[in-house]
Order: sequence, then C-alpha cells, then structure tokens
Amino acid sequence: MNWIESPSMQGLEHYLDLVTFRHELISSNLANVDTPGYHTQDVDFENEVRRADQRLEGDPVSPHVREVKGLIERPDGNNVSLERETMALSQVQLQYRAGVELLRNQIHMVQSAINEGK
Repeated sequence: MNWIESPSMQGLEHYLDLVTFRHELISSNLANVDTPGYHTQDVDFENEVRRADQRLEGDPVSPHVREVKGLIERPDGNNVSLERETMALSQVQLQYRAGVELLRNQIHMVQSAINEGK
C-alpha cells in the first residue's frame, strides 16, 4: 500500500481542490461587484464534497457551478452582495485551514510510521 496515495490523502486532496475552486469563484464574484448584469456564482459545497468522494481515481475535480438564487438585484442587473461574499470567503478560509491541518496530521502519521521502523 502506498501511504502517500491512500484514500484518506486523496480525499483531502479533493477537498482542498474544491475549497480552492470555491475561493476562486468568490474572488471572481468580488471582482465583478460593479459589473452590470453579473450574477453571483457558487457551488453546493457539501454536495460537491460527496461527489468528489464518489468520483473515479484520476478524474479531475469539476464542480457544478450554479447561479445563486434569491439575491437582491440592483438596477444595473448585478446581484453580488459584499456581505454574502465576505462571509463565504471567511468560511472558505476556515475550511482550507481545517483541510491543511488534517493533511498535516496524515503526513505526521506517515512520518511516525517511518520513524518507528528505524
């Protein structure tokens, strides 16, 4: 068994890929806050994490981007909410930190196993 390419390490890799993808979407929303007609985009994060767990090994993470419904649209047709995007960005930062910490723990376990064999 390859410790580095274990199912848990691959799951963490997919999780961090998804978090990074969502961060890029939120950044794009914020960059387009003054673009007339722009509509906020996001992913259903929990559903996408489940999908990533079920995908075949080697398949790239390709989340389904959707337009966020129910946001107030300004007269110029833009519906980006700075408050919503700021909260989403905070959430993504916490999710990323949690994923990195889990990955760090996995690597520490591998290091411990290697050092025990000496």
